[in-house]
Amino acid sequence: MSGYVLVKLGGTLLDSPESRASLASQIARARSRGVPLVVVHGGGKQMTRFLAERGIESRFVNGLRVTTPEAIDAVLKVFTGSVNHELVAALNRAGAAAVGLSGIDSLLAEAEQMDPPLGAVGRVTRVNPDLLHLLASKAYIPVVACVAGGRGGEIYNVNADQMAVACASALPARQLVFLTDVAGVLDQQGQVRPVLTAEESEALISSGVATGGMQAKLNAAIAALRSGVSKVLIAPGAAENILERVLSGESTGTRMILQPASREVTQ
Repeated sequence: MSGYVLVKLGGTLLDSPESRASLASQIARARSRGVPLVVVHGGGKQMTRFLAERGIESRFVNGLRVTTPEAIDAVLKVFTGSVNHELVAALNRAGAAAVGLSGIDSLLAEAEQMDPPLGAVGRVTRVNPDLLHLLASKAYIPVVACVAGGRGGEIYNVNADQMAVACASALPARQLVFLTDVAGVLDQQGQVRPVLTAEESEALISSGVATGGMQAKLNAAIAALRSGVSKVLIAPGAAENILERVLSGESTGTRMILQPASREVTQ
């Protein structure tokens, strides 16, 4: 099966039943029209709340959560547990046939430790897309939580944007859509950039305009483009019918490109 669209959903969008139901309905409609979809989701807001309720402070380095042994237990309970299953249930309710997964399942996403000071934060080294192909070929929607495994039985917390890129590259996907809780990528004047090159993205990061989660998202988007995903978009997930508009080619949010149009190679 070709022509995959990978949709990455930010955890903030999944925190309310209304937003979750709206996105699930849009994804289900797209699948009913024959669009082969794979969904990857985060759950950072839910994770931070879960840890805070247990007196555990959340710490971040360059947008990545420092993942202690206590935090990896929460990763399993939140990402692969409540967030994943609530989204799968919403998709099923919307008429889709959704299957909840994580990178641990059949080593769908294999990872290694990224940096010891970050704890159990993983860098995806290999994605085996066979399971995704199998499910999508039978009209199921794979819903992948941002948790990866190691061949030694390790469990890694993986940044959801990086997980989305790894899966999109391995499928391969024709389009990667980051649905987020902002209107797009903001420049130094606070305006949404409709088109952003890799060089401009790196400048926003180095100048301190894009920090934290947006820094991680821009780095992931650049990696996706460099790995061969031809269309990468960062779009406002709360906008009405956003997925249908994106798939129809409407210009919304921020379209990521490797270089200015005058220097792009015609496909």
